[in-house]
Amino acid sequence: MIAYLLKRILLLIPLMLGITLITFTVVHLAPGEPVEMQISMNPKVTAEARERLKEFYGLDKPLHVQYAVWVKKLVMLDFGRSFAPDNRPVIDKIRERIPITLSLNVISLLIEFGLALPIGILAAIRRDTLFDKGMTVFVFLGFAVPTFWLALLLMYLFGVTLGWLPVSGLHSLGSEDYGPFLWFWDMVKHLLIPVSVAAFGSLAGLSRYMRSTMLDVIRQDYITTARAKGLRERTVILRHALRNALLPVITLLGLSVPGLIGGSVIFETIFAIPGMGQLFYGGVMARDYPLVMGILVIGAGLTLIGNMLADIGYAFADPRIRHGQGR
Repeated sequence: MIAYLLKRILLLIPLMLGITLITFTVVHLAPGEPVEMQISMNPKVTAEARERLKEFYGLDKPLHVQYAVWVKKLVMLDFGRSFAPDNRPVIDKIRERIPITLSLNVISLLIEFGLALPIGILAAIRRDTLFDKGMTVFVFLGFAVPTFWLALLLMYLFGVTLGWLPVSGLHSLGSEDYGPFLWFWDMVKHLLIPVSVAAFGSLAGLSRYMRSTMLDVIRQDYITTARAKGLRERTVILRHALRNALLPVITLLGLSVPGLIGGSVIFETIFAIPGMGQLFYGGVMARDYPLVMGILVIGAGLTLIGNMLADIGYAFADPRIRHGQGR
């Protein structure tokens, strides 16, 4: 097991290097340049000023030289400075936004798994019942409804028409003067629609996936044997079937790790939430290469770590895999 872990960790290095190379090339080959984006609204900018800006940002060097300089800084955990007018370190901008995005996505993830697992299990146990058919309709709606369209509908209904909930930001104006309870309640009201939108689509798919894996498990011979021994149905489901049915879900949980940072671009932009998603969108629109690359590298790193955690969790949950790796 230890040898397997070391091998997986060492494999992350070339994978990460390859991802950064491809991403760096694609980002720099995209139409539009940071300098042109900054001076496009000022016709008085001279060619000399344009060249000085390119030199200041290091864009006058060949692409492979720019990549080598960027990787050298990355090894030292230096993501460079933003091309925005404030010229702040990228790591500072990311550090400010990560807690917001992380909190939103962790809450959404807890809701997704907390609701999807019991729904999928019950749908499998009560196959072809009214509950199962109702959940099937729910799943199709979850897959069919675009996230941004659902967000706009909820904003119009609860924010504009009914006026029950705010539709943008994290806090109301003047919320800094509220007491602790009112301040927290104000934030909860602001997050209610975004978190619901973020959880809805994944909840539908995950519940269906859980139903499918649970059906496969309860058809196995050892489940039939457990029932033939006279065990209660609750014991058969919770102690024998559920553990094996959760094995594929562990993989999904590991693959959900990258979404904690990069899975909120759409609803953060729609709801004007100052998180990583909104920061990434603004960076792409401004061609802020260091900022975009910094966020993409963090997302790629989380993807690789998530895959590794999924494999490790799978090995711990299934003794057959663990013993097979030990040999």
